[in-house]
Amino acid sequence: MHELHGYYLEDLEVGMTARYAKTVTEADVVLFAGVSGDDNPVHINAEYAEQTVFGQRIVHGMFSAALISAVLGTRMPGPGAIYVDQQLKFKAPVYIGDTVVATATVLEIDEARRRVVLETVCTVRGKVVAAGVATNMVDRRPI
Repeated sequence: MHELHGYYLEDLEVGMTARYAKTVTEADVVLFAGVSGDDNPVHINAEYAEQTVFGQRIVHGMFSAALISAVLGTRMPGPGAIYVDQQLKFKAPVYIGDTVVATATVLEIDEARRRVVLETVCTVRGKVVAAGVATNMVDRRPI
């Protein structure tokens, strides 16, 4: 992997894994609400959230998806790869103060189409909070 370019298609192998971890802060949730426009009170209003099934504020599900994007865009395949598809299911809530670990694992490589399919999983203390499959378009190594 180069500083300004991630893995090339030829560098990747089925089973390769990369991770990105982030402890979610109050500021992260407020900023994400502002950037995304999602100001659902379950995310930003403690009194409201206490009355929900969660009993407290929860982090936006798409925040976890953004951490998957961080893995794919900065770790593997990394800079230069294009995120073309994501299927994702949210399995459990994430709370402020939780550390989310986003993991991407190469499942398939289609050399002809330059596509890499990756399993994407987010966990908190080992519990799956989001899981899915992503597809990235990856450059071939320059000749």
